[in-house]
Amino acid sequence: MEILNLIEKYNDLGIADVIDHDRFNLISIDHHSTRIEGSTLTEVEAQVLINEGRTPNGKPLEESLMVTDHHAALLFTIESAKAKKKLSISLLQEINALVMKNTGKVYNTMLGTVDSRTGAFRKGNVTAGISYFPNFDKVERLTNELIKKLREAINSSLSAAEQLNLSFDAHFNLVSIHPYYDGNGRTSRLLMNYIQAYFHLPLAIVRSDNKAAYIQALIDTRQQENIEVFREFMAGEYAFLLKQEITKFEEMKKPSKGNGFTFLF
Repeated sequence: MEILNLIEKYNDLGIADVIDHDRFNLISIDHHSTRIEGSTLTEVEAQVLINEGRTPNGKPLEESLMVTDHHAALLFTIESAKAKKKLSISLLQEINALVMKNTGKVYNTMLGTVDSRTGAFRKGNVTAGISYFPNFDKVERLTNELIKKLREAINSSLSAAEQLNLSFDAHFNLVSIHPYYDGNGRTSRLLMNYIQAYFHLPLAIVRSDNKAAYIQALIDTRQQENIEVFREFMAGEYAFLLKQEITKFEEMKKPSKGNGFTFLF
């Protein structure tokens, strides 16, 4: 299986051990995940924002807050996974609350007020494009069932391929339940990253320039009731990322000619 060979090569090369690799990899995840949700910050602007706290000129403040909130949520997610913190409803709600900390809204419904900055489940029905999600009164049960299945799988003996598919399946299932008013996509991708970090796998990124194909893969998977559709899409994204990282690392390791500098003047 190509993807397993890529993971092995990625690990054998020690790419994750390169100074600052993790930091820039996490910022790349922040950038792409928030771009999918509407941020217009470039990856360089996201780097400057996270590393130096400087917001880009001419961009809405809300977009910068979306990026910094996602970064805090991602750090929390990775730390929780590495500490083997038990996957639970409360952990998911903490992740979602961090994602929405500075951009969440208050929703007044017939059943009461929901502050989307707290990770609370929605109390109303929602749609996204042509997709309809489960009725709000099913959200808690469906999310509990998902968490229970994921916990059982995480604690069983899984091959690397099964671990990877589990992370993709968790991503698909949570975003299809859509348990929150806001931040469902980001939280679902972070759940995927939690499982990958838990098993010490490289972290997946859904590229923002593949947003249309990503949404179509979600729709097709639901319509065909075939999880292999989404698995195949995510495996393609994952393989692309690993190949890109391996190529960049191997280029960096090539001996340079002379002193390695090109003087322009």
